[in-house]
Amino acid sequence: MDAVDAAFDPWSPEFVADPYPAYAELRATGRAHWFAPTRQWLIPHYEDVSALLRDRRLGRTYTHRFTHEEFGQAPPAAAYEPFHTLNDHGLLDLEAADHARIRRLVSKAFTPRTVENLAPTVRRLAAGLVGDLVAAGGGDLQASVAEPLPVAVIAEMLGVPEEDEERGRLRPWSAAICGMFELNPSEETARRAVEASIEFSDYLRELIARRRRHPGNDLISSLIAVEELTEQEMISTCVLLLNAGHEATVNTAVNGWWTLLKQGVRPDPEKLSTAVEELLRYDTPLQMFERWVLDDIELDGVTLPRGSEVALLFGSANRDPARFGPTADTLDLTRADNPHITFGAGIHYCLGAPLARLELTAVFGELLRQAPTLKLASEPTRKPGYVIRGFEELLVEV
Repeated sequence: MDAVDAAFDPWSPEFVADPYPAYAELRATGRAHWFAPTRQWLIPHYEDVSALLRDRRLGRTYTHRFTHEEFGQAPPAAAYEPFHTLNDHGLLDLEAADHARIRRLVSKAFTPRTVENLAPTVRRLAAGLVGDLVAAGGGDLQASVAEPLPVAVIAEMLGVPEEDEERGRLRPWSAAICGMFELNPSEETARRAVEASIEFSDYLRELIARRRRHPGNDLISSLIAVEELTEQEMISTCVLLLNAGHEATVNTAVNGWWTLLKQGVRPDPEKLSTAVEELLRYDTPLQMFERWVLDDIELDGVTLPRGSEVALLFGSANRDPARFGPTADTLDLTRADNPHITFGAGIHYCLGAPLARLELTAVFGELLRQAPTLKLASEPTRKPGYVIRGFEELLVEV
């Protein structure tokens, strides 16, 4: 217990800055570690994380099988109801038949052909954003390039009009809502998430009403045409697509460029997709993914009892030498055997992974082409969050 508490400290700035030595200690001392501060089992090994992501004895929720009382959990506080209503009806937190139904409908928006058709738009947007950064002589790579691109792409997919003033609030709303996915979020974090959930839901409800009157060639109009979806499911799906559709891209782009600039290396433009996969593995943007134990699971002689929660440590799994060999802690931009689990696995595998890869390749490609002399202007400050790991900003010079 003491060894785990000493190694794993997700509220420590030093740990958040570099959690990888602690992960190595966890891997060396066991396959499942009880972490009392969050009442979770920490799972650090690649093989276990990969297998448990596919194990139907685990679930993102338990309410499809149990009441809160049956599962030994207290119901969510009434004050947080707007957040939970929004979150609980989204694809990420649904299980069983509801998950399969909504995933089948939404997956049509992420077919290979759909993503391929988006490629010219993504590349045009990336070229323009990077061009503006270069023309300015530098600036905040996160605010000027990494954030606007995926938000603009998702907004276009959903059909959010450019003239709507709420378009500029999509990223702040998303950031506030995602704050609730950190470990033991504060009352202030919860308050901001609830406020953003209400405002975002109200805007989408109004936008859906507009699309009912005047359908367009966008995802919201397509979802309206499907009678199987309730309005709340549509709203929750749209919010999830924005939240999940840009967090990985933003943080991989910024974490990745920080790593490249610190190590003084550049990807080969001809092998950019391979380099992007390595950056996704090397400094994982989503460090942890949580699951509820629906039926007892035994792991290396340890029983994970029904009603408990596991924390699958993606960041640790992606640096596990048992899977990635003796160079697991080394950035290898030419790594060919790279089955990282940054986008998850099983039924909750990220639908938007192909789009994220397209956006990342476009951003890295344009920066390599237009800003070959890119360098850090100052040492960046990390955000305090551990689960979604990134920087406050990344100031660069061209």
